[in-house]
Amino acid sequence: MKPNKSSVSPLGPRIAARAEPSEHESMFELAPISLWLEDFSAVRALFDRWRAEGVTSLREHLRGHPERVAECSARIEVLKVNQRTLSLFEANSLSHLVANLDKVFRDDMLVTHIEELSQLWDGHTSFSSQAVNYTLGGQRLDIQLKGTVLPGYEESLGRILLSAEDVTARETARRQAANAERYATGLFQHSPVSLWVEDFSTIKQLMDDLRARGIEDFRVFTDVHPEFVERCLSEIRVIEVNRHTLDMFGASSTAELVDNTAEIFRDDTHRHFREQLIELWNGRLFHTREVVNYTLSGEMLHVHLQFSVLPGHEGDWSLVQVALTDITARKKAEAYLEYLGKHDVLTKLYNRSFYVDELNRLERRGPFPVTLISIHLNGLRRVNEQLGQAAGDMLLRRAGEVIAKAVDTQHCAARIAGNEFAVLLPGTDAEIGHTVMENIRELALLNNQFYSATTLSLSLGLATSAPGERLEAVVRRAEAAREADRQSSDLGL
Repeated sequence: MKPNKSSVSPLGPRIAARAEPSEHESMFELAPISLWLEDFSAVRALFDRWRAEGVTSLREHLRGHPERVAECSARIEVLKVNQRTLSLFEANSLSHLVANLDKVFRDDMLVTHIEELSQLWDGHTSFSSQAVNYTLGGQRLDIQLKGTVLPGYEESLGRILLSAEDVTARETARRQAANAERYATGLFQHSPVSLWVEDFSTIKQLMDDLRARGIEDFRVFTDVHPEFVERCLSEIRVIEVNRHTLDMFGASSTAELVDNTAEIFRDDTHRHFREQLIELWNGRLFHTREVVNYTLSGEMLHVHLQFSVLPGHEGDWSLVQVALTDITARKKAEAYLEYLGKHDVLTKLYNRSFYVDELNRLERRGPFPVTLISIHLNGLRRVNEQLGQAAGDMLLRRAGEVIAKAVDTQHCAARIAGNEFAVLLPGTDAEIGHTVMENIRELALLNNQFYSATTLSLSLGLATSAPGERLEAVVRRAEAAREADRQSSDLGL
């Protein structure tokens, strides 16, 4: 059978085709792989002409003149194909296939054709490439193409046997695996939390050695041998971290991060890591906790840690994932809310609620004696009425600054009403209490030297608990002393 229409071979777009009897026709026809017998002698003539014109590298020449790839393809003759070829490409005859080869060999086929032609140009008698073809029904085929120049035709290239192996299933699986890997890598690299992939296999071996030595209580063991925790920490091998990790810890590269892990995991980290090791010892391969880390610039980070031995690695811990979520903002908000629950926002002293709780605690547990200083800010109402609320708030802040500076941090200084304050001094006698009270008076005088618009005036009263006396009675005595001081000063509200 000799098709009269020009068409495309597996090596190019359009060629002339004719049939030629073969001595091994039955073997050719029954081969389980697609076979093509083609004549490249006209291509050889083109090669000779281009060499005469000074072309030395066909690869570069064809890349610079892509139209000449099609010129080569047009000179290839399809002599014969086997039955497997017809069924693979959904053709009912050679003439049917040849008439529609432009549907079979399209798109980027000419790009791979350059490599095949270049191998022949360089004198090779065999070549191979991978290309994409299409059935006449439009289905994509991944083809592994191999060509061999038949003996006796090395000079003319008049007979070349081509095999076209359908590797679609293999290539589809490879593409799916590559896509899955890209997807997983994308999820890892662009995760909004810090991700670490680490190798804990040496730690697993160290723990297995301890069990073999008869160690049963790992917590007690690490109490006695804290250096074991240090050893385990040094045996962690960081395999990979994601982009968010570098941003979160202020590192320019993974190498910089790994080289400075001692700056990141310090202070209380060892205590938390010990608890992680105890979890692992007890068989909990997934666990969570809140820990404190540090950026490379020294900024504290509160993080929520999730540790997981990845599936398939439960036996050796060679692949674990650690996810760190930055909860610093949340911790700051929680701390601020806790602060608001105990403090007066305006003066920064403790609030009445905390003061009452502390008074009740001292009532139950001491230490005794308890000295209480009751303080009244004089003239607040007048300042509010004459100068406004902002001036009154400023006066309250000044009072808070003075009282806070005079009182040690372990004692309780609180604003318990609009213009009333109290200082609780547990385990303090009256003599020391009077010293604190005088410090408050002196600091108030000093404070007034920096403000001319309003005068900070405080009335103070002190009482110290007697053995067996209720603190409620001490409060009343201190308030009575304060009122006496205020009235003796003849100051208004």
